Amino acid sequence: MHAARPGHRSNTLLVFLPGAFLQPEEFEREGFVNAVRERDVAADVLLVDANVSYYYDQSFVQRLSDDVLAPAKAQGYGAIWLVGISIGGFGALTHELSRPGLVDGIVALAPYLGRRPIGAEIHKAGGLRAWKAPEAPSDDEIDRKLWPWLQRYAYPEPSHPMPPLYLGYGLADRFASNHQLLAEALPQGHVFTTEGGHDWPQWSRLWRSMLHVLPLPLHAPHDAELALN
Repeated sequence: MHAARPGHRSNTLLVFLPGAFLQPEEFEREGFVNAVRERDVAADVLLVDANVSYYYDQSFVQRLSDDVLAPAKAQGYGAIWLVGISIGGFGALTHELSRPGLVDGIVALAPYLGRRPIGAEIHKAGGLRAWKAPEAPSDDEIDRKLWPWLQRYAYPEPSHPMPPLYLGYGLADRFASNHQLLAEALPQGHVFTTEGGHDWPQWSRLWRSMLHVLPLPLHAPHDAELALN
């Protein structure tokens, strides 16, 4: 746990979910935690070891709920954001799909969004706004359930509020075709792009850019003065 202020717990928690075969400490090495501090965001940071095997055996949602979110809420955090890279972004989205209402926002950096044939099907239909999702998924794959849920960002319903979702990706990312489908459905100002592919330099640039617009609390100027005294 990285506290925003030593010895004090913030009301907001950022939970970082790594990509496949990446280690949680890489978020610190690549400057993600420092960027939060430099921006003076009033949020604690938790780096989660979300092993890729949790996605293979479909235990990720349960583990995140039981091992991370429930303890965080018990500690008194009033707002929790998920920040996921690649399959970590996929995990953040599928968790909200399966357990709605437990988090207050999602940042998905170059997220894996499912198999290419489904994306091609949506492209052929003219995009996510025009695509007609089947009433019943044709198989048990989670991506068949994820895309109809993502489509709700294009047509928000007051009775079924969606958590704010911010998307960032490299224009040469191997998943960029699917990212573009999602980007077209998100509100203005919620999509960030950069040159390059699927790697830390792109994700780090995106994260630093996104921090300037994410609706996260900042420390008041007098907080810094008190911390120095």
